[in-house]
Amino acid sequence: MTTVSSSTHNSSADTLLRIYEHILDRMNEGVHVIDSDGTTIVYNSKMTELELMTRQDVLHKPLAEVFQFPSGQESTLLTCLRTGNSIRNTRQTYFNDKQKEISTINNTYPIIENGKIIGAMEIANDVTKMERLIRENLLQKNGSRYTFAHIIGRSGPILDVIENAKRAARTSSSVLVVGETGAGKELFVQSIHNASLRAAGPLISQNCAALPDSLIEGLLFGTARGAFTGAVERPGLFEQAEGGTLFLDEINSLSMPLQAKLLRALQEKSIRRIGDTKDRTIDVRIIAAINEDPVEAIAHSHLRKDLYYRLGVVTLFLPPLRERKEDIPMLVSHFIEKYNALFQMEVRSISDEVLQFFIQHDWPGNVRELQHLIEGAMNLMIDESTIRYEHLPLHFLRRTPAASVTIEQPSPHTLPFVDEGKPLKETMQEFETAYIHHVVERYNGNISRAAKELQISRQSLQYRLRKLGIKG
Repeated sequence: MTTVSSSTHNSSADTLLRIYEHILDRMNEGVHVIDSDGTTIVYNSKMTELELMTRQDVLHKPLAEVFQFPSGQESTLLTCLRTGNSIRNTRQTYFNDKQKEISTINNTYPIIENGKIIGAMEIANDVTKMERLIRENLLQKNGSRYTFAHIIGRSGPILDVIENAKRAARTSSSVLVVGETGAGKELFVQSIHNASLRAAGPLISQNCAALPDSLIEGLLFGTARGAFTGAVERPGLFEQAEGGTLFLDEINSLSMPLQAKLLRALQEKSIRRIGDTKDRTIDVRIIAAINEDPVEAIAHSHLRKDLYYRLGVVTLFLPPLRERKEDIPMLVSHFIEKYNALFQMEVRSISDEVLQFFIQHDWPGNVRELQHLIEGAMNLMIDESTIRYEHLPLHFLRRTPAASVTIEQPSPHTLPFVDEGKPLKETMQEFETAYIHHVVERYNGNISRAAKELQISRQSLQYRLRKLGIKG
């Protein structure tokens, strides 16, 4: 009888483990395994590709802390762990730690030993890349650039509008987008079009304030030969948008007679070219935008009441940036990344002083103002990696002297800011701690209600509370 030493057993086990890891990393499917606490214990190479993460980002961390899922949805892995039931061929869309949208088709199985659930494993296939290629192909064809994935922000106000916009995309009803200048109206319009059944059709945009009525009428409805001196047979924007979407920006700048003609076209679903004698049937979805409150526009005779009712079948009110300031750090990171690529720079963050200024600022120009501010600041930088107050454009420095920007101490009820020089990631963790503490405290420790406001699952909030040391 041969006796095998314990060291030989250990050596064999280590070799077998390395073989298993090698096999996992050669698989063309993503493999993700969590233990009974929901902590990741296996994460193969394909999964890092699918989710644009590294092993260090995910391994040995609670899954709910690393990934974010849409409101009311839970990770298929955590669902499987909780219920003990297999989940097959299920599509899942979620966000990684860099707020990149990921879509996978998953098969998820519980790991059971001696009748007890000790973990869950998931085999994932990528659909994100294929969907991205399809979207890019459609965007090239219809002339638009944006989808809902391009909308930056996870605050309650912006998430509510995104959800309503996605619902509106399912139909061909008219939509009225209400928002201040720079709030992202065209971003939403293009996203609605590209998420609709009309995505393969054209998206035609026209700013109604850009041209006088005498020109825009012919541009919208077209002209017939001989209608006036030099007139030629020319289709208007309604005909050019056939089968697609016509976006009319600043609709309140049109004259009342032209608004009446537009209303007739919407009701009759037909148009008549200037100088023509016959009507032409149209199949066009109208999305209009206005930069003032519709009620005030009607009261000041800027908008016909009947046209408002016809256009506002679905009305989306975009929140100004001053009402969703918790999205500012995410927007800043996005714009820094964008201009790093354009300018061949390596800017990593903004200083605490600049962040404090951004939170205090009212942003009359909204997200567009923030974008231009980041672009302007990076134009004034040389080799620095942090945007500081002195890098801000001169007109901002004049508007808000540096002395007026104060650094406040962290508090559950205020945004925490730390001494200059602390990494942005650490600053954001302090912000998260204070904000979650504030929301939980407001609901007197009711985790379900707090999670609903924060737009995360109850389990995800509980993970965060434990991680940040907050008592619920």
